[in-house]
Amino acid sequence: MLESLCRMFPDADVFTHVVDRDAISKDIASHTIKTTFISRLPAPRRMYQAYLPFMPMALEQLDLTGYDLVISSESGPAKGIVPGPSAVHLCYCHSPMRYIWDHYHLYRSQAGLFKRLFMAVIFHYLRIWDQTSSLRTDKYLANSRFVAKRIKKYYNRDSTILYPPVAVHEFAPVDADELGDYYLWAGQLVRYKRPDIAIEAFCRTGQKLVVIGDGEERKALEKISGDNITFLGNAPFCDLKHHFARCKALIFPGEEDFGIVPVEVQAAGRPVIAFGKGGVLDTVIDGRTGILFPDCSVDGLVAAIEKFESSGLAQNCTADCVANAARFSEDKFQAGVRLALAELGINA
Repeated sequence: MLESLCRMFPDADVFTHVVDRDAISKDIASHTIKTTFISRLPAPRRMYQAYLPFMPMALEQLDLTGYDLVISSESGPAKGIVPGPSAVHLCYCHSPMRYIWDHYHLYRSQAGLFKRLFMAVIFHYLRIWDQTSSLRTDKYLANSRFVAKRIKKYYNRDSTILYPPVAVHEFAPVDADELGDYYLWAGQLVRYKRPDIAIEAFCRTGQKLVVIGDGEERKALEKISGDNITFLGNAPFCDLKHHFARCKALIFPGEEDFGIVPVEVQAAGRPVIAFGKGGVLDTVIDGRTGILFPDCSVDGLVAAIEKFESSGLAQNCTADCVANAARFSEDKFQAGVRLALAELGINA
């Protein structure tokens, strides 16, 4: 999304807490990048998450005098900058901070005693600041209906839904005789994405599952996996494209604010079997480009796989998947940004 905005505004400056110049693209690196004092604290690239309590102060110290337009990319406290009185502030919200709102008790239950005490105090302050700073924006764009509802819930602000840009042109379907006989998991192996449900379901069914990605849950998941489950770890983009286009379907049992991977897999012509909550309600058409199941459990996923197997969807969904994915192109995203700015009196 940031790359797309940089292409829209080639003369814009980029403000961030920390930057790893070896990891950013040419589109971003070509811009002037300014950092907050977080970047001058010890080991900022490795420990930036630990500096969350200082981020509101750091953002408010940014001098944005002289800027007519500020676009904030919000999944943490980025919207909390203090723009000039005549500046227009458009906030693209990927998600209100989940760790202080709807996922607070989940994160707290996984923390140690000291960290739980710390979270109780600091996150109380962050919630107050987060709600107060939500008034500093002129308009919100939400990346899904799911996020729009949470913006209304926690900030009491209306928003316009604008899907993030997905590089759908990078993917393409293959001929039917190239399709594989395996299902696919792709993403970080972390608890909230529920890879445990996928692994346990395929241990039960015995069907082939390829797992691409790494994370804190990998070792535990490998221990309970059978020979029908293959872990590939992190894979280069060419390997991702290969498996996206050849899998029977993507398995997606987690709840995401939007979820880029389901769109990419559909752009490659393959369907998605997903837990029917969150961003997939916007990106997957139940019965046409995938199967949405209501019960986020091993039983629920097994039933969804059985339904998929008997539906014939794997052989008949390619055109629908590609057409559906086209709704999330960069051109449509940039057009949406321009329309939102026009509503605020800015021609872009």
